[in-house]
Formats: sequence, C-alpha cells, structure tokens
Amino acid sequence: MAEKRDSEPVIDPKVRRAWSQILGRIPQGLFVMTASYEGRMCGIMVSFVQQVSFEPPYVLVSLRKGMQIVPLIHESHAFGLSQIDPHDRLIVKKFSHDQVTDGDLLQAIDLKQRVTGAPVLMRAQTYMDCQLIRHIDIDGDHDLYVGQIREAGIVGEGEVAIHLRDDGFGY
Repeated sequence: MAEKRDSEPVIDPKVRRAWSQILGRIPQGLFVMTASYEGRMCGIMVSFVQQVSFEPPYVLVSLRKGMQIVPLIHESHAFGLSQIDPHDRLIVKKFSHDQVTDGDLLQAIDLKQRVTGAPVLMRAQTYMDCQLIRHIDIDGDHDLYVGQIREAGIVGEGEVAIHLRDDGFGY
C-alpha cells in the first residue's frame, strides 16, 4: 500500500495538458446516484461508474469527497444508479447539484424504491439497485464506493450518454 504523501509533485504544464487529453479520452456514462435514509433523499449526477466484477456483479462509483449524499449511502448501506438519457433536460437540471431533499424531487420525478430501499428514477434508461460492499478512502479528491447489484432493469428505450471530456482534470 502506498504511503500518504504530504505534498504532491508539481507537474510540468505541458505534461499536465497531455495527461488531461489522455484522461479525457476515457469513456464515461451519465448516471444519477441516489440514496435515502429515514425520509431523507439525495441524488447527484455521476459519471465515474465502472463494472468491476462479473460474479458477484459489482460496480464502482468514484464520488467527489464531501458530497451530501455520502452520509445517506453510509447510513443506508445502499445506493441506486439510474442511467439517463442525455437529452432529458429536467433530470440533468435537477441532479446537476449536490442536494438533500425531503421529498420535493419526489413530486416532480417518478422515483421508486427498490430491493435495498434506494430510490431509482423510473424515467431512466436503465437502473441498478446496489448494496454498499465497500467504501475506499483514497489519497485524492474522490472516494470509491463498491456496490453489489441486487436488482437492475431496463426502463426506457432512449439514448444513453457515453461521452469523452475535453479536460481530463474536470467534469
């Protein structure tokens, strides 16, 4: 295991630009990650999602540290992932910011709690209902959340977003 470093090396600006282009070419999706616990619900747009195991079926989500959804994931031991249509402006607008709500999103968006209790968007293209298996606090600006898929489904027939970023050091 690598030791935690107090300071990171300074990266030459030319090297950083090259790395940014390379990292930006890693394909990403567009998902809404949701969690709920004792009447509180939170949803946030995420793009760092990857399958990491066939048996059992695990997915990994990389989530920026300090997001409001984090306590709900830890308390409920579950999260939902809803793969959205990139043209669904309402969903993109509603979930582009980190927010905890006590039900106002429920009035505007059709959500359904699944097996783990995590809500998923019923207007999504696909969903995965995941039990939290592991939280990994890495030495960086994101943490990793590994979930075992307990239920999944195809809901819509629209497009799913697969995009590349211009800047691999930003969303």
